[in-house]
Amino acid sequence: MDLEFHQLDLRHERLRVRRPEKERRLLGSLSEVGQQVPIVVIPAVEPGRWVVIDGHKRLRALRRLRQDTVRATVWELSEAEALVLLHSQRADEAETAIEQAWLLLALHEGGMPLAELSLRFCRSPSWVSRRLGLVRELPVSVQERVRDGRIPSHAAMKYLLPMARANRSDCEALAATVAKEKLTTREVGELYAAWRDAPPSRRRRLIEEPVLFLKARRELAQEPVSANPARSLLRDLDVVGALARRGERQWRESASFMDEPEREEAKRCVDQAIADLVRLRKRMEEERPHAQTGPEDGHPGTARQGRGGTEDRALAAPLPGRGEGGDRVEVGGRPLNRPGREGRPLQTGDLRAARDLRGEPGPSP
Repeated sequence: MDLEFHQLDLRHERLRVRRPEKERRLLGSLSEVGQQVPIVVIPAVEPGRWVVIDGHKRLRALRRLRQDTVRATVWELSEAEALVLLHSQRADEAETAIEQAWLLLALHEGGMPLAELSLRFCRSPSWVSRRLGLVRELPVSVQERVRDGRIPSHAAMKYLLPMARANRSDCEALAATVAKEKLTTREVGELYAAWRDAPPSRRRRLIEEPVLFLKARRELAQEPVSANPARSLLRDLDVVGALARRGERQWRESASFMDEPEREEAKRCVDQAIADLVRLRKRMEEERPHAQTGPEDGHPGTARQGRGGTEDRALAAPLPGRGEGGDRVEVGGRPLNRPGREGRPLQTGDLRAARDLRGEPGPSP
């Protein structure tokens, strides 16, 4: 039978998530070949009205195509029976957790007890209760954005729901940004992980500027927010020292087998590494809140003078026959000859600063 749009009751349209990509494909198909599959309706209490059970995507597409009527098939069932039958027919089409929760809530509010819901869905009573809990705990504003397809349903269930349980206002604020910026499930997961692990003050900044946080993560390619960035810095600096000591051992073992271009390239790499460390030390001195001079100010090298001995000091002194310029240190293999990336020779002041970095006393000025 053919029905006009004004005869249709769309109360169950809210039980499904809109998926824009699928609706675009359906719109293209309907525009080319017309409606091939009828929608499903049941008689409403009001004469001449029909409650739509299935086919809401087709209805939206036909409206956009300015159709006057829609082809429908009638099920002579009660509303609850029709919804349960439709659910069973969709067994091969995966429903999201929130869609299952919406359907259970509609049936329960329509008078179906929890025990019967458990039997109809072949699930335990606790499963039914947990599903109903989802829609009761997730803010309505978030559910509306999920329903409209502006927030991925998986992101809402996996990340926004636990956030709502901990802080409902933060959840709603973040959901508004997710919908506005069309963030992906992965991006929502990154934001939730950072929010969960951050102290309250940092949580507030993250909720206020989530897009800025994601942009910084992409630009810096950093790991999730660290609980102790100072410890990470010290660990990285220890790695630098370990690599330098390993490089000295490798030099002693392989220098006699290297030809002159390879030796010069190795020296340029060392020069560049020292220059990088000097620059880091200079920034540490410039940005220290209460900079003082002398060993009594907590000089990092003073506490480490006994560590490494001669091997540490070898990096702070120029190598004989050092070539000009420098390049990055290559780790894990023989350095490559890259004469096109030459820099300036290391100056005496740089060498003195490098000795300071390692905690080695230098000659008096």
